[in-house]
Amino acid sequence: MHIELRHLRTIRAIHEAGGLSRAAEMLNMTQSALSHQVKGLEDQAGVELFVRRSKPLRLSAAGMRMLRTADRVLPEIDALAEEFHAITGGRAGRLHIAIECHACFDWLFPVLEQFRRAWGDVDVDIRPGFAFDALPALMREEVDLVISSNPENLAGIVFNPLFDYAPVFVASSHNPLAGKPFVLAEDFRDQTLLTYPVDRSRLDIFELLLHPAGVVPRAVRQVELTAVILMLVASNRGVSVLPDWVLREVKYQPDYVTRPVTERGLTKRMFAATRSEDATRPYVAHFLRLARTEPVKLQRS
Repeated sequence: MHIELRHLRTIRAIHEAGGLSRAAEMLNMTQSALSHQVKGLEDQAGVELFVRRSKPLRLSAAGMRMLRTADRVLPEIDALAEEFHAITGGRAGRLHIAIECHACFDWLFPVLEQFRRAWGDVDVDIRPGFAFDALPALMREEVDLVISSNPENLAGIVFNPLFDYAPVFVASSHNPLAGKPFVLAEDFRDQTLLTYPVDRSRLDIFELLLHPAGVVPRAVRQVELTAVILMLVASNRGVSVLPDWVLREVKYQPDYVTRPVTERGLTKRMFAATRSEDATRPYVAHFLRLARTEPVKLQRS
C-alpha cells in the first residue's frame, strides 16, 4: 500500500467539508478527480474509507484510522515546510560556535544576548574549541563558526576579521616589575607565567614575544579560569598576559598593575572563521556585525 501526503490531505479535507464537492474546492481540484483519487486509495487499502449513504459524508472506521494518521503527520510536515521556508528566507538556521579563546566568553555572551533578541529561531550553541580541533570540525560542518586569533589558509574557510586587541601584562603591585613602564621578553626569565591550559604556540605572549626572543620563563603554570589567574596574580604568585578587555576593571584596583608588553605594545586581531558560503547568511552577517562592535565597548569601558 502506497500512501502519499496528498491522500492524507484528501481524507482530512473530506472529513472537514462533509462532502466531495466542498472538499474538491478546498483542494483546488475537480470533484471527478477527487472521486477518482478516493477510489484508487480504497482499492489500494482494500477497505472502504467512507460511509457513502450518509449525509454529510462520514468516514468509516478505516477512514477514521487514516484521519488520525493525517492529524498526526500533516502538522509535522507543515511545520517542517515552514522551518525550511524560514531557513531559505534567512530567518532561521543553526549557529554552533567553537571558541579557541578562554577569555572570549567575556565579550561573547553580551553579543549572543543581542543576537538572541533578533534571531530567536536560530539554534545557538557554544563549544570550547580548545577541547577539540575546531577548524577541522568547521570543515566537517559539525560547527558553524570558530572564534580564533590564529587565522589559517584553508580551502572553503574564510576568516572574517572582528577587532584588534592588545595583550597586556598584569602583575601584583608588589612584583618587582611593577615599577617598569613596560615589560620586555627578558623580564619574564625570573617570573612564573600564568597561562590558560593551551599549547604555547597558541598563546599570544609566546607567539609574539617569548618564542621570537628565545626566552623561557622560570616556570609556567596553567590555569583554567580567568578569575583564578587574577587571584594568583594579586597574591604575587605569578604574572600573566591577558587581552585588554579582560583587564578593563582590575587595572584600576590597587592590588594590580597593568603594563604594555614592549614599549609600543603588542596588537593581535580576533577572527570569526566560517565556511565561505555561510558568511553572507543574514543571521551570520548580523552576528559578525555585533562581534565587531560589542567587544570594542568593553575595551573602552
